[in-house]
Amino acid sequence: MDHLHKDWLTEALLAEHCRGAQTLAHALRRWIAAGRLPSGARLPSSRALAAELGIARGSVSAAYEQLVAEGYLAARHGSGTYVSAPVRPATPDAPPAAHPRGLSARGHALVQASRLPAGLTGAFAPGMPEIARFPHATWQRLLGQAQRQASLELFGYRQGGGHPLLCEALADYLTLSRGVRCDAAQILIVPGAQAALELTARLLAEPGDTAWVEEPGYGGAHAAFDAAALSMHPMPVDEHGLAPKGAAAAPAPRLIYLTPSHQYPGGMVMPVTRRLELLETAARHDAWLVEDDYDSEFRYSSAPIPALQGLDRQGRVIYVGTFSKVLYPALRLGYLVLPDALVDPFRRAAARLYREGHYPAQAALAHFIADGHFARHIRAMRELYRQRQALLRAVLARELGDALPLSAGEAGLHLIARLPDAFDEDALSRRAADEGLWLRTWQRHCLAPTDTRALVLGYAGVEEQALAHAATHLARLLQASDGFAGRR
Repeated sequence: MDHLHKDWLTEALLAEHCRGAQTLAHALRRWIAAGRLPSGARLPSSRALAAELGIARGSVSAAYEQLVAEGYLAARHGSGTYVSAPVRPATPDAPPAAHPRGLSARGHALVQASRLPAGLTGAFAPGMPEIARFPHATWQRLLGQAQRQASLELFGYRQGGGHPLLCEALADYLTLSRGVRCDAAQILIVPGAQAALELTARLLAEPGDTAWVEEPGYGGAHAAFDAAALSMHPMPVDEHGLAPKGAAAAPAPRLIYLTPSHQYPGGMVMPVTRRLELLETAARHDAWLVEDDYDSEFRYSSAPIPALQGLDRQGRVIYVGTFSKVLYPALRLGYLVLPDALVDPFRRAAARLYREGHYPAQAALAHFIADGHFARHIRAMRELYRQRQALLRAVLARELGDALPLSAGEAGLHLIARLPDAFDEDALSRRAADEGLWLRTWQRHCLAPTDTRALVLGYAGVEEQALAHAATHLARLLQASDGFAGRR
């Protein structure tokens, strides 16, 4: 580079206030990419440029070395430092390059199904437990103890399917409390129930295969099956859960997804006769039953209903569970109970796709269960949620009388509030959102349009005063809505 170029470069760098290696490298990188420093141009020596800029020579050398490593500069021994030949000046007038293709059809469908609301922690958010009452001090003590006692190998990549202590504790718990027939070797720990559903869909069905899903049903299952490119066939739900009537006209399923112990969101319990019928249906189609047992611990009028998996004698049920509802969502631990033949392939695929982790946290959870904290927390939350459901009922009855019918609420973390036929629930939801109140509509749980008008009202994850205020707010919005019989 001649003297004129050297003067220009020095003046430009001084104007950029280049006082260190990072600012100097940033300016040179930008000018090379823009073509202001052309390919093949020789830069001043590090000593000369440092003297001109009044900075340490080491800063210039560090900037040059960084740009050599990135490919913007080339150092020639005994000759100097040059702008690399491959760097070409920008051409603003050239037509833009064609953009790569956008989302796949499957990706687009998944994004459309992933309309997560902003107010997941507010009143009426279904499926949100009370996290303020979780025994955080006990948990932190157990977690710290597990971290201190963990061997170094537990901090590396794992492929064992879960911490043995947790698998053993879970097997004991599920056998005694849920009627699941399993041992520790059949349990696979995964990062949440969503990962369990995704893994099941990927490993047990081909793209284009049919999955029977409850209508209405769980949107997370819809998203998992969409991501696996499955064809979902909505199966109607009656007072006993997923109804196999009309199955003869439905496409043969590869997967049958259901929530038999507490249908989501309807809340009904599937009787044993229906469960046996569905096991026979699965056998006839050589299909898998995917049992999602998401919040069955929270029953208020009877003991928890035994799992469908306990009736299975052919190894057709994939049992899915999670700690998100009974402990807290950010724990991100769920599990699968698998037939023996599926344990090894599922374990290997899970290790490859999800990179097993959180083994110290899994050890802490095992002790949390074994020491009785888990059972005590469930009992405490069951009573708390029973009280909050009663509060929600009382406030809505006080404000609206019997104009807003509510579901029986024998279990779970939400109630169904039935709205009049032809009521514009979407307009109500938009008005509520404008006022900071988030409402989940019934239609959000359906694959096909439905005439049913209802709201899914969570009540578990918000303290009593805020819940009462939200219920009063909802009543006011309903009273001001066209087509609501309880309007005052």
